[in-house]
Amino acid sequence: MKKTAAFLIIALAAGFGPLAAIVPNQPAPAFTLKSLDGKTLALAELKGKIVVVNFWATWCPPCRAEIPDFVEFYNQNKDKGLEIVGVSVDEMTPRQLRPFVDKNKVSYPVALVTDRILKDYGPISAIPTTFVIDKKGIIRYAQEGMMDRAALTALFQKLSAEK
Repeated sequence: MKKTAAFLIIALAAGFGPLAAIVPNQPAPAFTLKSLDGKTLALAELKGKIVVVNFWATWCPPCRAEIPDFVEFYNQNKDKGLEIVGVSVDEMTPRQLRPFVDKNKVSYPVALVTDRILKDYGPISAIPTTFVIDKKGIIRYAQEGMMDRAALTALFQKLSAEK
């Protein structure tokens, strides 16, 4: 709880407030992140895919609870035009985060948050916070709080059917 409060205090002090700045049907802010594997994750390179950007932390119970659904959903749909990018807000190095990712069998790319993506996708006042971006790079859905498999499935089916 202390870390959650600290994150929210830091986010609010940095000028981030409720999830109101990012609204659906707007172009997703471009990002380039370095995954824990050292690979570059750039939104521009994911165009044509449905992209789920999930802000989370290891110390967040709802974040940990949604990981199995995200992993299963990713494994079943990564070859069907889905990409999930986990953006950890933990204050640790990639080497420190790796054991958690491995233990939880996280198969989708994970990167540590940067000031830039936090600013561009903020304000983020709670985690988990998830954005769903369509094949054209438009944010179609944003949610504070845990996202379950049923919600992921419904959004992916809807957006997959679009041209």
